Amino acid sequence: MEKEQEQPRTPRSGARARTPGASSRTPARPARTPGASARTPGARAQELLRSFGTALATPTGPGEPLLARASSRWVRLLPYGVAVVLVAALLPVTVTVLVNEYDVNGAVAGALATAQTVPLLLAVTRPLQAWWVIVVADVLGGFVLLGSDYHQLPWPWTPTVVVGYLFLMLALGLRESRRALVGVWLVTGAAGAVFELISPGRPGDGIIVLLFVISGILLLLTATLRGRGEAERRLVEQETISEAERARRTLLEERARIARELHDVVAHHMSVITVQADSAPYRIPDLPDAAREEFASIASGARESLAEMRRLLAVLRSEGTEGERAPQPGLDRLQQLVEATVRAGVPAELSMAADLGEFVEVPQAVDLSAYRIVQEALSNVVRHAPGAVTRVSVRADGKGWLTVLVVNGPTAERTSPLEGGSGTGHGLVGMRERVRLTGGSLDTGPLPDGGFRVAARLPLTPP
Repeated sequence: MEKEQEQPRTPRSGARARTPGASSRTPARPARTPGASARTPGARAQELLRSFGTALATPTGPGEPLLARASSRWVRLLPYGVAVVLVAALLPVTVTVLVNEYDVNGAVAGALATAQTVPLLLAVTRPLQAWWVIVVADVLGGFVLLGSDYHQLPWPWTPTVVVGYLFLMLALGLRESRRALVGVWLVTGAAGAVFELISPGRPGDGIIVLLFVISGILLLLTATLRGRGEAERRLVEQETISEAERARRTLLEERARIARELHDVVAHHMSVITVQADSAPYRIPDLPDAAREEFASIASGARESLAEMRRLLAVLRSEGTEGERAPQPGLDRLQQLVEATVRAGVPAELSMAADLGEFVEVPQAVDLSAYRIVQEALSNVVRHAPGAVTRVSVRADGKGWLTVLVVNGPTAERTSPLEGGSGTGHGLVGMRERVRLTGGSLDTGPLPDGGFRVAARLPLTPP
């Protein structure tokens, strides 16, 4: 007993002996057996087959008909028409071939023909479910024909089976995922291989290879076409979204620019209020103390409003515009604008009523908007119709409206449009925003002779 107790303990099989100085924190890793690496490809193959099985059991889409997104109504109805014609033609032909050529019982032939052809109607909306029904029926039909003595006839697939199966491949390729299509193709080849093993060397079994090859080609072609169509559709969607975002960004930029320009107009009025309120106690003798306090409060509020406006302008001001300090232009500078356009190569002339600004008071916001509308219109002429004769007209209609009209004729000669121009905004977008801001209306559009017309009506009184 003592000797047994004194015997040293031997490590268990597979245990690692700890050497002196070895770290106790070394994680225990499972020993790699010689067959572990050999099982890895098998596990991967099982995982791949499992993914194919999942794809074959999971149809794609909610049952939307084939070609449902086509723009033409006739194209959308085409799958239904083809399926009806195939069923109407293949069903009686299949029964006749099975009964007369393969000597199959009439009831069995009718059941097989129905199971092999009628599901083609389902393939228009649910091709994968239709494939399950048809492939089972085709395999059963192959076993039924196995007992036939007519070995020179195609087997196990009859010609009608091949025609219906190829249409089914087209429907699958237009709908299902690529993994499901590969699974369908492999199942088709596996079924043919099974029949080849059952009855090797049969003279009529060359149709097995034919169906396997043609079905693979059709699946590849339809999947490629569908992938290209989906890519083009996504590209169109992205372009539409980008165009909408670009238009929205342009609109926001134009509104911010107009707000920055109107800052000078509003700041002028607020400065006048501040000066009048501060100077009222000196201009009006014997002003009561309550009135002095009221004027002081008005001046203080105006100064606070100016300070807030400057903060707002700092938010709206974009990069590179910190140095904008020039006064905002108005109708009094239209003549200079037209002369600059003439120097750019556009024969333009200005017609403006002489009473504007003298007898007819033009609000500063309208004054600035009218100048900018003319500026953008002339800039568009320089860009898109170089050399076209242009007429600018600005006048009051006597009913409280200022009419701004810019009309250009067709381009004198075909030349490439000039880049740049004197405009500072985004063309028609900026015109519409300025007209909307002042409460006016804008009418733009091409003329029959190839020219273009811009007509704006701006109110001379606050809306």
